[in-house]
Formats: sequence, C-alpha cells, structure tokens
Amino acid sequence: MSGITWGDVIGQGQLCGNLQSAIKYNKISHAYLIQGENLSGKRMIADIFAKALQCTHQEGTKPCNECRDCKQAINGNHPDIIYVEHEKPNVISVENIRQQVNSDIAIKPYSGSHKIYIIDEAEKMNVQAQNALLKTLEEPPQYAVIILLATRVEAMLPTILSRCVVLNIKPVSDDIIKNYLMNKVQIPDYRASVCASFARGNVGRAIQLASNEEFDNMKSSALGTLKNIHNMDVSQMASEIKKISEDKFDVDDYLDIIFIWFRDVLLYKSSKNKDLLIFKEDFMDISRMSKHYSYEKLESLINSIDKTRSRIKANVNFELTMELLFMEIKN
Repeated sequence: MSGITWGDVIGQGQLCGNLQSAIKYNKISHAYLIQGENLSGKRMIADIFAKALQCTHQEGTKPCNECRDCKQAINGNHPDIIYVEHEKPNVISVENIRQQVNSDIAIKPYSGSHKIYIIDEAEKMNVQAQNALLKTLEEPPQYAVIILLATRVEAMLPTILSRCVVLNIKPVSDDIIKNYLMNKVQIPDYRASVCASFARGNVGRAIQLASNEEFDNMKSSALGTLKNIHNMDVSQMASEIKKISEDKFDVDDYLDIIFIWFRDVLLYKSSKNKDLLIFKEDFMDISRMSKHYSYEKLESLINSIDKTRSRIKANVNFELTMELLFMEIKN
C-alpha cells in the first residue's frame, strides 16, 4: 500500500463517497463487500478505507499518510489491518477463516479503535468457510470491520450478503480512462484510445494494457491478418488461427480487436470522420475496407463475432469456429 488517498481512485466517486460518509458520520458497518472485476480497484479502495479508519491525524475523511498508523499501513505491517491469506490458489478454506479471523477477532485492537480484516478473492471461500465467517458476522465485536473483495457476488451465500454493505465498482468511461492514461501514464493519444477501448471500463486493466508487450504482439498479429485476409488461402488462415493458440493470446481480446476493427470500418463508411476511429493509425486500411464491404455485410460480420465468442465459450471446436469467422470475413 502506498501513500494513496481517495483522489487517486478514478471514476468511483459514488462508492468512495459512501465510505467517506461512513467515516464522517461515524456510521461504520461491521461488514462490507466490494464487488468488481480483477484490476478494477477493489483492493486499492479497501486499503484507503482501512488506512483512513486507523489514521490518528485524519484530515476530514482522508488518511494523512504521515502519522505512525498511516505509515504502518503503507508498509503493510499495521497490527490491526489483517489480510486473510490462503495457501491453495482456488480455495479459501474453513481453516483459513477460523485461524485468521474467528480465533483472532476476540483480541482487542493493539493501537487503534478498529480491527480490520480484508479478505481478497472472497468468492473463493468454500461453503464451510462462508458459514464459519457467518458466525462472526452475526455477532461481531464493536471494533471489528470485515471487508470482503469479490469478482462475483453470486458465489457468496445470501446470508453473508444480507449482513454486508454491498458496494459495486462501476465501469469508467473511455474518455476518463484515456485522459488518465495520457496524463498520468504518459502514453500517446492513439495508444491511450486503444487501451481505453479494450479495458471495458476497468482502469487497472487499461494501465496493464498500456505496458503489455503481449497485447501489442496480439494486436499486431490480428490487424495484420485482417488487412491481408483477402489474399490468404485456407492453409494460411489455418496457420494464423494456430498462432492464436501457440502464442496463448487472450481469445476475448483477440475477438475484441476484430470487433473494434469492423466497428471502425462501419463508422468510417457512414461518417468519413477519421477522428471517430479507435485504430486511427490504420486509417488508410480502414478507408480501403469501408469501400469493400456493404453496410449489410459489416453488420453481419459484427453479429458473427458475437456468435463466435458464444461458440467458443460453449466449447465448440476453436479452430473450426475461428476458420468459419475468417472465411466469412474473406468472402
């Protein structure tokens, strides 16, 4: 945890406002559940909230980042901020909850007025672990605050959810993400637009993509195929499809590249406005393709990309499914 504060959280004003109001009016719940995608900022928000609750020189609702408690929190060694750990990658067991929460929570805080437990990937708690936690949530000590971080609340027992204040991470607009990437991460306009589009409202994912060489390689490969597909025979297309698997490209991202490409082609065909494009650097190829495809064909291709995604998720043969899509694009 670094010296971050509420102003460092991008695009989550309502959620952060709820937590700040709880601090301001001393209406702290015993249990919170923050739901959001991986990299969406759940842990960052939990860290700031925990630090603000422990801060001894609190500036309104903000942690000061200067007092002893804040510095301990920043260094990850505050005795009253406990991060629940689990040795198995996909399961938080009943033993993890009993040993790190239930048997510890009766011990009063060492230095502050709160004792805070942060359980990341809370959806990985098995039913026994959730039931063990439920006993603590039913009668928590006055000083206890339990913060669950989850990507899927449907994996949680309804009885757990009913005892938590549930807060949802909202998707952030592409414009806000793009401006953040340009101003804070210092990447150029074109690259910021591409990363913002692929992040799907997730700021952390956009930051990751901005410095991800694998994503660059995948984008280069996919666009190369799209630009040259009309000159490819079946064996060349099969080779490109095989490369997707061999290079371990993220299939969802790969299909997103194809989707955004044809979205750009359709947009340029209807508007002739280069500034509306995501792939601005490939303007000449997009312009050429806009003349090649009819409106009906472009709409059909965009629908086919969604069908391809659904088929792959349904475990239909990957290579055959992609070959059908490539053939439709070529024809």
